[in-house]
Amino acid sequence: MSGNRIDKVNSLLKHEISKIIQKEINFSNDVLVTLTYVKTTANLIEARVFISVLPEERLNEVLEILKRNVFMIQQKINKKLNMRPIPKIMFMEDKTESEADKIEKIIKELKKDEN
Repeated sequence: MSGNRIDKVNSLLKHEISKIIQKEINFSNDVLVTLTYVKTTANLIEARVFISVLPEERLNEVLEILKRNVFMIQQKINKKLNMRPIPKIMFMEDKTESEADKIEKIIKELKKDEN
C-alpha cells in the first residue's frame, strides 16, 4: 500500500474521529483529551488512535470511556467514509511527550555532570 494513501487515511480518520468524539462523548470538564495522531497498518485492517490526556492521572478513565464507545465510533466512521476496508479503531496512550520528558531529564543530568 502506498505511503501517501496511508497518510491520507490517517489524516482522514484523525479528523473524523475527532469530530465524533467532540460531538458524541462527554468527558468531565476538568479533562482535556487530544487526539495526537493515527497510525494505520499498511493493509488498512487496523488503525491505532493515539491520545494524550491532561491531567495525566485521568488517562485510564478516558481510555475506558473511549473503549466503551469504540463500537459507536466505528459505526459512524463506517457510514461516513467511502472506502473499503475501513480499519478497526483502537485507542492508545501517546507516550511521546513522557518519553521526551525522560530524555530531556537525562540530557540535563549529563550537562550537570559535565560542569
